[in-house]
Amino acid sequence: MEFLRIKVILLILFLGAEPLWAQVTQETLEKAFARSYELEKTKDFSGSVETLKKVYDQSSYEINLRLGWLYYNTGQFSESVTFYSLAQELKPYSEEARFGLILPKAALGDWNAVIELYNEILEIHPNNTVAMFRLGMIYYERKNYDKAMPLFKKVVDLYPFDYDGLLMLAWTSYFTGNFNQARILFNKVKLYSPGDNSANEGLQLMR
Repeated sequence: MEFLRIKVILLILFLGAEPLWAQVTQETLEKAFARSYELEKTKDFSGSVETLKKVYDQSSYEINLRLGWLYYNTGQFSESVTFYSLAQELKPYSEEARFGLILPKAALGDWNAVIELYNEILEIHPNNTVAMFRLGMIYYERKNYDKAMPLFKKVVDLYPFDYDGLLMLAWTSYFTGNFNQARILFNKVKLYSPGDNSANEGLQLMR
């Protein structure tokens, strides 16, 4: 009985000490992140990386995500891919981590991986207009207008008076031979941006 009472007392003391331990750890992390942001503002990305590496925990989504960003800014794209990928593995539904991972993948010229990541984002969040528009731009630049068209159309369906969506849907319509739709869309662009050069160019081509 005496042994049990001592064990209970020790357990209470341990549990009582745990919040203090957690508080110190949180304080250390906050200071590391704060210092990291300060160094980033001065463009000292390497110093910012080193600050976070001192408190690195492989199971921390936040640290891995931030290291992915910082390594990207130092031009160390392979390292950036590594940490963004770790963040994505820790939070499989994270759009944030995928958008981050796209940065070094694009810098490395791995466009097939970029396309795959945008498609993954759209599987998670079908109405993500940022992913739709950027994926549409990749297909547009490749002159794959049939794949770009539905992406730009959905952007415009969701944001009917969005400049970028309207303009790209107009140009895609033009290049697919749908001149009536292109003309209507270019004129809508000019309501958003009166005298718009790109819209005027498109209208001139159809005269």
